[in-house]
This record gives sequence, C-alpha cells and structure tokens, in this order.
Amino acid sequence: MQTIQTGYRGLSLLMLLNWDRALYCLTLATALAAGAWLGSL
Repeated sequence: MQTIQTGYRGLSLLMLLNWDRALYCLTLATALAAGAWLGSL
C-alpha cells in the first residue's frame, strides 16, 4: 500500500511540474484547429 501511495505522490508531482507543457500542447492544438477551420471558410 505504501508503494502505491508513493507512486501516486510521484505521479502527481510529475503532473504538477509538467502542467505548463500540457497546457502549451492544448493551446497549440486549439490554435491549429481554429486556423484550419478559418482556412476552410
């Protein structure tokens, strides 16, 4: 049980540290989709 708890704590720390990268990728994908939609009009 302690191993699972430690692993979960490590995973949450990893997500906390890389949250800006995930947000960057999401923003980039949204911008590309919006550009493709505007280009198809």
